[in-house]
Amino acid sequence: MSMQILQPAGWPTPRGYVNGVAAVGKLVFVAGQIGWNARCEFESDDFVAQVRQALQNVKAVLTEAGAMPEHITRMTWYVTDKREYLTRGKELGVVFRDVIGVYNAAMSAVQVSALMEDRAKVEIEVTAVVPDGNASMGS
Repeated sequence: MSMQILQPAGWPTPRGYVNGVAAVGKLVFVAGQIGWNARCEFESDDFVAQVRQALQNVKAVLTEAGAMPEHITRMTWYVTDKREYLTRGKELGVVFRDVIGVYNAAMSAVQVSALMEDRAKVEIEVTAVVPDGNASMGS
């Protein structure tokens, strides 16, 4: 196993993320991705649609490094509306499972007053670790 989930004894298991991850392998750092397409054009101003596109953009960058979504160890979300993030959580979960498929990442989410692109409602950055052939972690 090249990834170890870090769950301190006695802590409740978090929903939608893990408390920590230890991993061995090639590090991949994905810059913040927003909800526009490959031509840098927004197709929607809907928050969930922008999340879907941002996650697809993350996945595309990971692919360039030979990484897959299951290699994600850390994910940070910057959102412009905390309430929308919280109230649309079920929709976000569906989109996340559809595009990424796994919840084994240490995640943070913060509300920001604005993002660099005025129409952007979310920006997601990721760190991934692609396992080495001989990599192993304790359990």
